[in-house]
Amino acid sequence: MSVTDTGEITGTAWPYGTPDRVGDMIEKGAITTPATLPMLFAHDQGQVIGVWDTITESDTGLTVKGRLLVDDVERAREVRAMIRSKAVTGLSIGFVTTKATPRAKGRTITALTLHEISVVAVPCHPGAQITSIKSDDTTAMHKETHMENEDLINDQPDPKTPANAPQIDTKAFEAIVARLDKIEAKANRPQGVHITGPVADAETKAFGNFLRRGVERIAPEEVKALTVANDASAGYLAPQEFGNELIKLLREFSPIRSYAKVITISAPSITYPRRVTGTAATWVAEIANRTASGMTFEQVTMMPHELATFTDVSNALLEDNAYNLEGELLADFAESFAKTEGMAFVKGTGAGQPYGIMAATGIAELKTGVAANFPASNPADVLIAMYHKIATTYAQSGVWMMNRNTLAIVRTWKDGNGRYLVLDPITAGAPSTLLGRPVVEMPDMDDIGAGLCPVLFGDMSGYRIIDRVGLTTLRDPYSLATNGQVRFHARKRVGADVTHPDRFIKLKCAV
Repeated sequence: MSVTDTGEITGTAWPYGTPDRVGDMIEKGAITTPATLPMLFAHDQGQVIGVWDTITESDTGLTVKGRLLVDDVERAREVRAMIRSKAVTGLSIGFVTTKATPRAKGRTITALTLHEISVVAVPCHPGAQITSIKSDDTTAMHKETHMENEDLINDQPDPKTPANAPQIDTKAFEAIVARLDKIEAKANRPQGVHITGPVADAETKAFGNFLRRGVERIAPEEVKALTVANDASAGYLAPQEFGNELIKLLREFSPIRSYAKVITISAPSITYPRRVTGTAATWVAEIANRTASGMTFEQVTMMPHELATFTDVSNALLEDNAYNLEGELLADFAESFAKTEGMAFVKGTGAGQPYGIMAATGIAELKTGVAANFPASNPADVLIAMYHKIATTYAQSGVWMMNRNTLAIVRTWKDGNGRYLVLDPITAGAPSTLLGRPVVEMPDMDDIGAGLCPVLFGDMSGYRIIDRVGLTTLRDPYSLATNGQVRFHARKRVGADVTHPDRFIKLKCAV
C-alpha cells in the first residue's frame, strides 16, 4: 500500500491463493463490488476518511485505488501521516458472505458482496499484510468462522447460501437497540421521591409537608417529630454519608533494615568464612629460631525463611468499594510483613525464622543494678562503660537501640554537670544522639525489667540481612470462583544473623 502527497492510495485489498489467519480463502471472481466504496479507518463508520474510486481483480488479488480527503477531513490527514511513517500498513475488507464451503480449517468463499474497505494498523492476512474483519475463533473444525461485519444488512437468508450457514436475526438486534434506547431515556429523566405503603407514618408525613409548604406551615407535633437525634424520629430520612478515605491505624515496626547490612542472594543459602584467630608476631634475637603462627577459620551459613499469608475478598466488594480496596490490601501486606520481619530481626529464634540480634550468641553483656532501681549507679557511668566496651572503630560507627519506653527513662538521665545525656537534633529529621551517637527507636526491644536487655549499642554492619525473594503478591481468581471470591497470596523469603558479635554490647538488668 502506498500514498501520495495528495492522498491517493493504491494497494491490494485481498490476495488470492493463500488463506488468512482463520483459514478463509476467497476465490477469484467471488467478489461483487459497487462502482465506489467508502474508505473507513479501522472499520469505524464514524471515521470516513476517503473514497475508493477503482476496484479491479487481477490474477494475484483485489487491487484498489482511492483518495484520502486530506483537504476536508482532519482525520484523513492524520491517517496519511500514519501511512507515511509505516505505523499503518494494511487494508481490510468488510463484506457479506453469500456462498461458501467449509475447509479443514476455515472456508472457501466463492461469492460475497463487498461493503467497505478500511485502512488498518495490523493486517490479518500474513501474505499481503491485509486483514479482513474477522474473529480468530477456530476452536471448532467444521464450524464456520463468522466475520464481525458479516450480514450487515441482510435479514433474510440468501437462497444460494448453504443450509448450515449461520444467519443473524437483525430484527431481534433492532428490538434490543430500541429497548436500550428506552432504558437510557428513562434513566435520564429526573427522579422524584415516592412514598409507598398503605399509610405513611407521622415522620414521613411531616417530612412531606416540610418539602411542600415549609416549616412555618407544619403543626407543632410534626415539628417535634422531625429530628434526627434517633432513627425513629426522622433519623432514617437523613442520608448517611461515607468519606472516600480509608482511615488506618498506625502500626510501628523496627527500622533495623535501614541500619543493618542488606544483600540479595540467588541461591537457597549463603556461606561466609569467618576468621577466628590470626597470625602472631613474636620478638626474637638476631639468629634465634622463629615461632610459627597461622590462622583458623569457621563458617557462618545463612538461610532465608519464608513469610506468607493470604486474604479472601469477594468479587462484589472489589467491584463496589470506593476505597481502592485492592491497593489498600497490597499496602497492608507490605506493612504487616515489615512488622513481622522487624520483630524477627530483633528477637527471632532462628528456627523457621531469622536470628534476631538480641537472641544471637556471642554478644557481650554489661550488667547493671536491679530493674526496680535502674540503674543502680550513675547513669552516665553505665552508658560510658558500654560505649568503651567495643573497639573504637565500631564505637565510632555505632548506634544506640532501645524502645520508646526505655528512651523515655534514659532521656531523664543527666551527667555530673546537670546536662541531659540525650540531645535533640538541631536539623529536622536527624536522630537524637546519646554520647554523640544516634539513638534508634526499635519498638520490639525489651522494656526495663529483671533479667531483660533493654539497651543495645553497636555497629550494625555486624548484623546481616539476606533477601532471597522480595514481597510478592499473587491474585488468584480461580480457586474460590464458585464462591464469588478472589484470594490474594503474599509471600517473602528473608533471613538474618549476627556475623560479627564483637561489634555489639547489650545492657542487662540484674534479677
